[in-house]
Parts: sequence; C-alpha cells; structure tokens
Amino acid sequence: MKIKEEELKTIQDQQTKLNELVHNIGLLESQKHGLLHEIAGANKDIEEYKSVLEKEYGAININVEDGTYTEIKEDVEGNKED
Repeated sequence: MKIKEEELKTIQDQQTKLNELVHNIGLLESQKHGLLHEIAGANKDIEEYKSVLEKEYGAININVEDGTYTEIKEDVEGNKED
C-alpha cells in the first residue's frame, strides 16, 4: 500500500524545505562564529593600542569624535575617577 502521489510530494517538499532551513542555520552559525573571533581580535587590538596611548599620555579619556582628551584623576583611595 502507498499514499497518494500528491501526498508524497507534499511530504517530500516539506522535508526539503526543512533540510534547507537547517543547512542555512548551520551556515549562519559558522559565519557568527567567525565574526565573534573577529570581534575578539578587534577588542584585543583596541586594548593594546590603549596601552600605547596610556604610555604616551597617561590615564586619559579620549573623545573619539574630535580627539580631545581629559585626564583620569585618582581619588584618595586610589580608584580612578572620570
């Protein structure tokens, strides 16, 4: 015994669609993984350059719009204040 041909076609089409969606999710997760690694690298570069600037200028806050900066002062207990 068999189901009707059009019923089989519907099931096959649904399964194909599901397989495509699962495949696409896998691709997106792979891209996401790669992008997360790039973010980690960018953050590392930022932190390394902050160290370079701190050696040059001391502890400062930089306005990234115009390049101006203000010194970060330490309070009595040694905590940095803005």
